[in-house]
Amino acid sequence: MIRPTATPLDTPRLRLEPLRVAHAAEAVRVFDDVRLHTWTGGAPATLAELEARYRRQSAGHSPDGSQGWLNWMLRRRADGRLVGTVQATLQASDGDHTEAELAWVIGVGHQGEGYGQEGALAMAAWLRARGADRLTAHIHPGHEASKGIARSLGLRPTDRSTDGEVLWATAPPARTARTPRTNPRPGPRR
Repeated sequence: MIRPTATPLDTPRLRLEPLRVAHAAEAVRVFDDVRLHTWTGGAPATLAELEARYRRQSAGHSPDGSQGWLNWMLRRRADGRLVGTVQATLQASDGDHTEAELAWVIGVGHQGEGYGQEGALAMAAWLRARGADRLTAHIHPGHEASKGIARSLGLRPTDRSTDGEVLWATAPPARTARTPRTNPRPGPRR
């Protein structure tokens, strides 16, 4: 399985910064809106909760080492404002293949501007260039904006769902005699 380290990425309008604990102080304001939890449940995190989460996530891997964690903060290049985040959880699937489970969150005040799609496309291209050969995302069936982003990444809905969210995925990598089919279900959400 590939295990890259997040690096800064630039798009026409965004700078994708690898996650650091220091981002929490700014992110707590961007993500402090209950409407962000309409599709995922939960509530906005406190500063201490975000710092603890970012400390775990910035380690770059799960505690047992079975998953790689890549997280970027999306910063608007025009004015330097934080607008959201994109992330990928990497794990081995079907032998030598790497699956990347993607997620994105855009602050309510910045939604509808295409930042989620722009950031997710940059992340997906970066992951594919480093060997990720299957992309997935779990999306609530009523979340039209996230479904649009998934389509732009080449993901399609599958017949599998978990906790009310549908698994969207690119086609699985071609199997060979050396790579028997295994269950590609991603690990627990972090």
